[in-house]
Amino acid sequence: MIPRFARRAGRATLAAGAALLLSQPAAVLAQAQVPVGTGTSPDELAPPVKHQALFFARRITGYLPTRDGTLLRFSALLPKGRGPFPVIVNYSGYDPGSIGGAAYMNDNTAMSVNLDRSLVQAGYAVVGVNARGTACSEGQFEFLSMLYGQDGRDAIEWIATQPWANGSVGMANWSWAGMSQISTAAEQPPHLKAIAPGMVLGDARLDSWFIGGIPAPGFVDGWWGYLHSRWDAARQSAQAEGDKRCLAQIDQNLQTAEKNRVPSILIRHPVRDDYIEIRNIAARTHKIQVPVFSMEAFQDEAVIAREGYYQETLDPAKLWFLQTNGAHDVYVSTRFRKQLISFFDRFVKGKANGFETTTPHVQVWTEAALTGPAQGIFENLTPGVTLKSDTFPLKVAPRAFALDAGGKLVADAPAGAGSDAYDYPLRGPAVEHEFTRDSWEPLKPGWEKATLAYTTPALSADFIGYGSGSVDLWMVASGADADVQVTLTEVRPDGQEEYVQRGWLRLSDRLQDPAKSTPLRPWPLDKPETMEAMVPGKPALARIEIQKFAHVFRKGSRIRLWIDTPSQFGGNLFAPQSVPTRLDVLHDAAHPSRLVLGEAPASAVVGGIPVARPACGSVVHQPCRPDPLAAGITPLGLPVSEGAN
Repeated sequence: MIPRFARRAGRATLAAGAALLLSQPAAVLAQAQVPVGTGTSPDELAPPVKHQALFFARRITGYLPTRDGTLLRFSALLPKGRGPFPVIVNYSGYDPGSIGGAAYMNDNTAMSVNLDRSLVQAGYAVVGVNARGTACSEGQFEFLSMLYGQDGRDAIEWIATQPWANGSVGMANWSWAGMSQISTAAEQPPHLKAIAPGMVLGDARLDSWFIGGIPAPGFVDGWWGYLHSRWDAARQSAQAEGDKRCLAQIDQNLQTAEKNRVPSILIRHPVRDDYIEIRNIAARTHKIQVPVFSMEAFQDEAVIAREGYYQETLDPAKLWFLQTNGAHDVYVSTRFRKQLISFFDRFVKGKANGFETTTPHVQVWTEAALTGPAQGIFENLTPGVTLKSDTFPLKVAPRAFALDAGGKLVADAPAGAGSDAYDYPLRGPAVEHEFTRDSWEPLKPGWEKATLAYTTPALSADFIGYGSGSVDLWMVASGADADVQVTLTEVRPDGQEEYVQRGWLRLSDRLQDPAKSTPLRPWPLDKPETMEAMVPGKPALARIEIQKFAHVFRKGSRIRLWIDTPSQFGGNLFAPQSVPTRLDVLHDAAHPSRLVLGEAPASAVVGGIPVARPACGSVVHQPCRPDPLAAGITPLGLPVSEGAN
């Protein structure tokens, strides 16, 4: 989907591509390209079409061989000079094998022309490679198979031996082009020196396809159409170049790829079997030996922020990790790009530029907004508050908030009293579901009977929340199964409620992996043999992971937890169980339901926390709405007097 302000997010395709994408379902638009924008109007939908000035000295196109003889289409953009050059590779199934072509020069490409320009100007050759069975590349398409990483290794080693390459290769970009990096690096190609993956699916099942065990088919349904639009961009370039071989291969791939269309795969594999486990790239990332500069966005509307926690499998001395609030495409931030090129200069070029001593191993941007001219572009992302740590991970202290009677959320309390119940499955409000702006969906009629809410008193001091969180609910169901959504918000003194983060769980997938679960991070076993129906009338502990986030809850604000039925977040459209059920949440001494958040130390904040809150609507992908409980209309279990405070 295109999140708020295609003018700000820069996510509408240009020229002929715009009409195609705008006709697609919202989920299709989760990864449109980031055009180069010059507009300043706050009302523009997208920057104007702009043909790019040539920024590379030479372009080389062709096909590179993999170990089984399959040929992958590549396009290399070389900088000025005699060479040979260090190389940065963009490898995915979109249109990287056509970079530098006619469509690309009109900003019709999946990644960022500006990023490529910056790399070329820094003296790198930028090489795009299309995965097998995509666009102009030969072979059978199979998303995230073992061949994906093996082909990546073969591509790196072939590129390193070309006369225009000096043998030092890095990899950059985000999304599918981020997954390619961790898949390839796990194969340990000798000439790969460093990678910088952003916004990846580490474990495709829990990170996207079945988040918390709940089917989320909406994204992959629309994504398939977006993928075809990227091949159409490759077609435009091939037509302009008279490349009949490429055109014929695109036509063939459009037919043969249907065999492994991702929606069909999920229908065939609704549980974690061997086929799905192969798509768990994070299970192999412990093999990565090169330095890694990882970026992720907490409110990523396309792949969420979980990423299979692959960073925890890496050597922390070789990991640099930048996290920020915001959207899927904030990888294009120029603030990040400066660090990215410094990272490559150190580990690909081998320059002694002090990157290790000047760059913290963990950087966390929060309250990030888009500032300056051309606000349609994520390049202008600017954090309001920054946290840092010289070691990974950034240490936090677990802080527990007990659910209590009357919709209360009580800090540092052992247990509450009583229980509350709600009717399932009326969906909660969607967030980030609109095309042109960050937004909350209005509450649905009857919401007060289908929702629970728990709120703290006004905070007496700032609370710096960071990392994943856990909502530990003792639940009783009248039926065999149900799906639960939790939403964390900040209720501000001005009467606005700001979105912070969400989490989801299918109750039948509630059993936890004791080796991976912590007080702050539930980790479902998520295997067919460990799934269990709820026993009507019998309490069961359901631990729901709040996805990673960073947020400063300021003094005077209140922390709120909502519990309801999964709805939509960005391109993630859930398909929850539909059987009507009554769900009870117990919160007594025998069943201490609670919210557990990580509290970061004030010493981690760079330069201190500004006293003033950011204006509602300015923080990327954290929309505000008027406090629904302020009018005295309250969910079950919360007295009107509480809701009106």
